[in-house]
Amino acid sequence: MFDSPTTLREICLEFICDNILRVFELYYETNSVTPIRSVESEAIVQKKLRFKDSDLFLFNEISESLLSKFGERHLLSDSTLSLFAEKNTRLRTVKIKNAKKLTYEGLKILRQHKIVHLECVGLKSVCVNKILDCLGEWSRQNITSLNISECSFIDSSRHCLMIALTHLKNLHSLNVSYTEFNQQTLKLICDDLKLLEKLDISGTSVYDLTPLLQYADTLVSLTLADFKLSKALASTVVKLGGLRHLDVSVSSDKLDMSDCSGIQEVLEHEEALPNLVSLELSGWRDFASKETLDAFLRKHAKLRYLGLVLNWIVVDPQYCDPEHVDFNPNLVIAGVGSESQIKVTLQKHYERANYVQKALYHLFQLTSTFQEARPDVFALVLPAMEAHPTKFGVQMAATACVYNLTRGELSKRIHPKLLSRGVNLTLNAMMQFPDEYQLQKNALLTLCSDRILQEVSFDRFRCAKLVLDSLCAFEGSNMNRMAVAICSILAAKVSTDETSELGARPNYMRKLLSMVQSRMETKVSDITMKFTLSALWNLTDESAATCTVFLEQGGATLFLNVLKTFRFDSAIETKVLGLLNNIAEVEKLRMSLMLNSLIEELYSLLKSDLIDVSYFAAGIVAHLASDGPLYWSVNKFTRDEMLVELRNAVSQWKVPDSEMVAYRSFKPFFPLMRPEMDYPIQLWAVWAIHHVCTKNPSRYCLMLREEKGVEYLLDLLADAKTHEDIRSLVGQILQLLKVHF
Repeated sequence: MFDSPTTLREICLEFICDNILRVFELYYETNSVTPIRSVESEAIVQKKLRFKDSDLFLFNEISESLLSKFGERHLLSDSTLSLFAEKNTRLRTVKIKNAKKLTYEGLKILRQHKIVHLECVGLKSVCVNKILDCLGEWSRQNITSLNISECSFIDSSRHCLMIALTHLKNLHSLNVSYTEFNQQTLKLICDDLKLLEKLDISGTSVYDLTPLLQYADTLVSLTLADFKLSKALASTVVKLGGLRHLDVSVSSDKLDMSDCSGIQEVLEHEEALPNLVSLELSGWRDFASKETLDAFLRKHAKLRYLGLVLNWIVVDPQYCDPEHVDFNPNLVIAGVGSESQIKVTLQKHYERANYVQKALYHLFQLTSTFQEARPDVFALVLPAMEAHPTKFGVQMAATACVYNLTRGELSKRIHPKLLSRGVNLTLNAMMQFPDEYQLQKNALLTLCSDRILQEVSFDRFRCAKLVLDSLCAFEGSNMNRMAVAICSILAAKVSTDETSELGARPNYMRKLLSMVQSRMETKVSDITMKFTLSALWNLTDESAATCTVFLEQGGATLFLNVLKTFRFDSAIETKVLGLLNNIAEVEKLRMSLMLNSLIEELYSLLKSDLIDVSYFAAGIVAHLASDGPLYWSVNKFTRDEMLVELRNAVSQWKVPDSEMVAYRSFKPFFPLMRPEMDYPIQLWAVWAIHHVCTKNPSRYCLMLREEKGVEYLLDLLADAKTHEDIRSLVGQILQLLKVHF
């Protein structure tokens, strides 16, 4: 069904990240450090990790994959980095991005490796000189690629030192974008780094590019994004004849874009930059006429990529319509004028929020008409969504796209792992923007999917909580319907502790009960009513805390009125009785159900022709009667009268064709099976266990064994007073156990 199943390596890496303390051994190391202006040393205790098998060795590719996965999962810290000792690992390429928990001490592990490519992006806690100090001598002499974008050259003493860069004589590629890199340092590196081929000085304070003329024939890539490109600077750029890649794009709102003379200077030199294969002009909304651009393109036949995001030239048919006579199929364009342009934009510029927001807005319009699954497009939306968690415009457009790409049957053609990632990012958006109605609606539209709720892996408790928060925050029939539909399914899939945590919140309970109340008052038995009842039923299952809150919020009286209002509506009767059955299982709450009006309803419902209705009514009676005559406090019908009706009901049931109910545990049944218990009560409990064990033996026979229910069955057989009907059912259950275990 899926073209790309998850690789074994990926599965192993994910497992390691989820089980770090199981896979590795934690230990503590004490180092002595002498603080500044002190003669006494201090003992610093460092938490570190090591391989349990000290002889285990991960070769280069696996070591780098593990490091990359730690970074992706935001697990990089001094302790996790300590795993990469030279005895056990081999690193040549190191990529570290926005690792807030890393310090200089942790980075020192890099000295043990021969590093050729180093990428430390957004590492605010360690200055550039300290980062370079963590390289061993071999690495400093042989490193070919260095990316220190968004790092700082300023150390803890507020000194700005950049001279260390000039010692990396073998450097071919250098990225110092968005740092304190300045004009003086540019001159130094141009004098000292003779092998430099790629340079990124985006967002720096460089104001004169003349030093680059030393590389006129050898510099192949120059990135000047968010750079005030004057006509004078551009006149230097056009003299760099060896350039194959030029980026003069803009993504910062702080840059004055009124002066486009630099861009015009580049484009009007039609004969310049003859080897150019990639030109990035994105962000400039109005830099030159179409005629000027066309003339430049005609003179640059080698060009294979053109960035024009946010420039409306891209909507011209020549650039977005493959059928146009002047369309160049060999030129890849980033923009928002067509699906292919949008895909390129999301692929190349997912980290630029203003580009992404515009691209996703236009993508949303396109995805509204998609009739076939597009996992390729879905996979491009997620990195953009992940890169900008706090940008409302991005998240708004992204959640809309995610819904359009997963709605209906479309989700079935998307890999579960990809869907899981999409759901988790959707939940992040819900948490980040709880007050945004349309975004919350987009999220609920995506989540309200059987495929997602039943088959995809994600934190269901977190999801249920966010959905209930949304339900409480907004009104609207569609929002309410989707929220309770989602909760009705999720509540059955989270642990009993988690259902208790959800159901025990009075605001959630009040909202759900108010929805039941309004429909009861208007006598509306719609799908929202049924979903709400299902959600309440599942939330109260095996949860005394939720049952207590239900009663405190007036749920018993409300549900009794629901039974009277929707008499003979079996779907509603079953759900209401199922919930009341959950309350009856809680011994300390049974007195709350000792109401003449409820017992009267149960007396009638026991006789229902529909086994679902009769079954749950019988369960309530069995639990209420199990406390004995002293606790039977109603007088409408005596306990003996109800037990007779209970016996008659169970005796007349025919085994249904399918599983009628799902149980988390048999433990509430065991007190009903004690030898001293009344025969009708025992009969209902044993019939119930027999029913589910017959319909789903693999699940329930195992549950019966694990919860030691067999002991209760054997006690019934051993008791001479046990009724023959019960003996027969017990014997059948034990036979099932023999067959399946």
